[in-house]
Amino acid sequence: MRPKGSRGLTELEQNQDKLLPNLRATHIGASLVLAWGLELFLWGGRGMRRIALTTLILAPLCNFAAAADYRITQDYGGPIERYKAKYAAIRDRGERVIIDGACNSACTLLLGIVPLNRVCVTPRASLGFHMPYYDTAATDGVKVVSYAGTGDFLSHYPEGLKDWLNRHGGLTPDLKRIKNGPELWAIVDPCPEEFF
Repeated sequence: MRPKGSRGLTELEQNQDKLLPNLRATHIGASLVLAWGLELFLWGGRGMRRIALTTLILAPLCNFAAAADYRITQDYGGPIERYKAKYAAIRDRGERVIIDGACNSACTLLLGIVPLNRVCVTPRASLGFHMPYYDTAATDGVKVVSYAGTGDFLSHYPEGLKDWLNRHGGLTPDLKRIKNGPELWAIVDPCPEEFF
């Protein structure tokens, strides 16, 4: 029921049918917040309308910022082809990758697939490298290295990383780790917002 003396429908109320389908197209979390904000704005009191308007303005901004980063915290590797596909998709979406913990084995392929200007490391980051090996389930628990896989890894790695590996004896069956510090920063830039 409209208060006495109020004019017809507001412009926002008139465009409600146009807005609701757009809300469904956003991510689920933001959709719920936006729908809640729209409902409060349309049918809430004055104080509630201010809250709703703030929600409507800020929710999409928060949603887009969260979708722009892919954060690695504990990734110990896995099937090489799966990682190639995952990082190619991240590269094609234009996402930034933040290494914020362990990134070992096939995880490190991102350094040659995602442009390095979209990859950064936090103080908690570490990279681990070894020769790829066949799934131990297929080799009765014996670790059998793959020389073809090793060549594939090296073909993806940037020159700075290849130089570091050469200085440390190349890829071997044993894990070699770079922890946070100047050696890592020579390969991958630190994330400015994490250090300063």
